Amino acid sequence: MTSVKEQEIIQEQFKERMNEDELLNCMRCGFCLPTCPTYIESGYKESHSPRGRIALMKAVVDGLIEPDEDFERSLELCLGCRACEPVCPSGVKYGHLLEEARDIINQNKSFSLPTRVVRKTVFEGLFPHPNRMRNLTGLIGFYQRSGIQTIARKIGFLGLLPESLVTIEKVLPKVPTMKEMKNRPEHLSPIGNQLHRVAFFSGCLMDTMFLKTNDATCKLLQLAGCEIVIPQNQTCCGALHGHSGEKEGSKDLARRNIKAFEELNVDFIITNAGGCGAFLIDYDHLLKDDPEWKDRAKKFAEKIMDVSEILVSVGFHKKVKLELPNQIVTYQDSCHLRNVMKTASAPRLLLQSIKGAEYVEMKDADRCCGSAGIYNIIESEMSMKMLDYKMVQAKDTHAATIVTANPGCLLQMKVGIEKGGLAETMRGVHIVDLLLEAVKQ
Repeated sequence: MTSVKEQEIIQEQFKERMNEDELLNCMRCGFCLPTCPTYIESGYKESHSPRGRIALMKAVVDGLIEPDEDFERSLELCLGCRACEPVCPSGVKYGHLLEEARDIINQNKSFSLPTRVVRKTVFEGLFPHPNRMRNLTGLIGFYQRSGIQTIARKIGFLGLLPESLVTIEKVLPKVPTMKEMKNRPEHLSPIGNQLHRVAFFSGCLMDTMFLKTNDATCKLLQLAGCEIVIPQNQTCCGALHGHSGEKEGSKDLARRNIKAFEELNVDFIITNAGGCGAFLIDYDHLLKDDPEWKDRAKKFAEKIMDVSEILVSVGFHKKVKLELPNQIVTYQDSCHLRNVMKTASAPRLLLQSIKGAEYVEMKDADRCCGSAGIYNIIESEMSMKMLDYKMVQAKDTHAATIVTANPGCLLQMKVGIEKGGLAETMRGVHIVDLLLEAVKQ
């Protein structure tokens, strides 16, 4: 809870930093309301809608309300899925407003000592350092391989944890060994004729816990005729920082990544995680006020492309035979991939190109699954409401395979499968893993 003095400082910061023109662009038309998961799941509460949150931000700027606990709660409950942006007739950049508001609040309020320690550890001590990310992930791998996981489950130790964490523990992928995580390629040659020279953004969680998906991505790019450069000095994209009110931290990471990629002379910078790609493509906005970096950020952002887009653009699905055992597959959109990167048709086209895979569109496939970074941990109740709805739609497709394009979405789908007792009839898989599984050479 913020003190009166902190609220006064926050209000002054809102007046100085919030983009009032963007706030005024909202016409209060309500087109965003049917797209907002928190508005729907809260029982159509206006303060939990994009329109309502913008009105609250404007009221703080105008001094009509205080940035009190209720105001903070409204912003905290937002997933940041940005589904409101594509349907907005005025083109309001709601995501930018939300991140600026969260940054102002989090930089000017007092956190408890435990919260300060956790935030400092995560945002400063862990994610900006690839070696530390590998070491932490390595501990999870040791837990899985050493027998400790089996013992912990047998003696009921996991029962001491919140239910959401227990389920996540069950669906975590098998973590690679430390040797595998450290022995990463820096350059890969195309298979066949070269069509593009690309750089690959390997990410932090993707290059540790989801390393096999990164390997699958590179293999597909090679088959598509891409020479691949993977800079070893790249780092976390900064999305977690940006979404959690740690804007300066995300700027530092952005500068490091731009520097790592800008001299590589590549056609595109390829991503395979919707959340990362959407933040990378927004670097030009993030650094717009930095005269040294804004043009460099713009050039960087212009090269960002999702792996599904480049595969379709080179006709991968026409040149490579794709086949799976007969099954129904469906697709769950990554919110940021669809709403920010504007990639929706390419993944579907690739899935529809697999022989033996009958593609069935899921109702509301574009509605957030409730993962949203760490939202499913810190806002478990709301997250599970969204997941429960999503699993009803998934089951209605009778799909054996739910395909996603983001690690958080993938884990959330696996949680839904586990919770629903569907593990024997349904699986969740990243699109590149499914495509590589389908490749017939």
